[in-house]
Amino acid sequence: MGNVTNFNPRFVLLLLFIVLAAATVHANHFLPRPRLGYYGTSCWNVESIVRSVVQSNYLDNPANAPSVLRMHFHDCFVQGCDASILLAGPNSERTAIPNLSLRGFNVIEEAKTELEIACPRTVSCADILALAARDFVVLAGGPWWPVPLGRLDGRVSLASNVNLPGPTDSVDVQKQRFAAKNLNTQDLVVLAAGHTIGTAGCGVFRNRFFNYNNTGSPDPTIAPSFVPQIQSQCPLNGDPATRVVLDAGSGDQFDTSYLNNLRNGRGVLESDQVLWTNPQTRAIVEQLLGLRFPFLWFGMEFGRSMTKMSQIEIKTGLDGEIRRVCSVVN
Repeated sequence: MGNVTNFNPRFVLLLLFIVLAAATVHANHFLPRPRLGYYGTSCWNVESIVRSVVQSNYLDNPANAPSVLRMHFHDCFVQGCDASILLAGPNSERTAIPNLSLRGFNVIEEAKTELEIACPRTVSCADILALAARDFVVLAGGPWWPVPLGRLDGRVSLASNVNLPGPTDSVDVQKQRFAAKNLNTQDLVVLAAGHTIGTAGCGVFRNRFFNYNNTGSPDPTIAPSFVPQIQSQCPLNGDPATRVVLDAGSGDQFDTSYLNNLRNGRGVLESDQVLWTNPQTRAIVEQLLGLRFPFLWFGMEFGRSMTKMSQIEIKTGLDGEIRRVCSVVN
């Protein structure tokens, strides 16, 4: 028998990602979709340039990690993964209420500036955002996955188009929203677990801990010991903009703590906690937690679902462009 003492879960995870990504690319070779190795010699160091910018910004402010991950999600769920979230303007997607708390636009712009020096008019802002989201997850302790490239940037960004999954959505509503983007229930649970890093403003969820559905009491699905903890951070008449970590006890580390918190009734958002109270999504959470190496398999599933999400309604051909500056249409 081989020596099992040298087993490296992260190495196995990397190999699995490469095999799955290669199979996906082969199956869809006839479609105008992103692919691994897209830039080839036209910008051979695209990933290292983006990674370097991400690393410096993560060191300056680790909160960039959950914000850029969330930015990528918000971009893909509105008109597809086309970097329309990055466009500035009085009525752009940035100005929609769910996007007002997003940070990290400067990170993508900085990477774009570097890439315009190294590979002018070659790499799209949409590809930069997809790479940056992956690299921030890695720096926060999460998995690495290969990112297919070749998206184009969109030309339209309207706040009126922003219709994102909400913090009080039931499982049925969330499933409908994800299915509309060709994402299944497994993807829903796994991508929601991206809340293992990041925060939310008290105004988004405070009523759930004080006056759930106008009952005068907290949501009964919340663990009783968790209620006063959040109430003290988000007092009833306190600042609604105060931020609270979504993964209590492990808010800056990408791990499976979020899933454990759901099991223990310590989900901050109602849309998160219902993933445990609903039998179908609960089975997925239990499956991820019950595996021998839960972080290994959760990491693989997260990378797979992120890859699927990053190819929602992409722009190709005449549908898009490669911007010179990410915040402005050419």
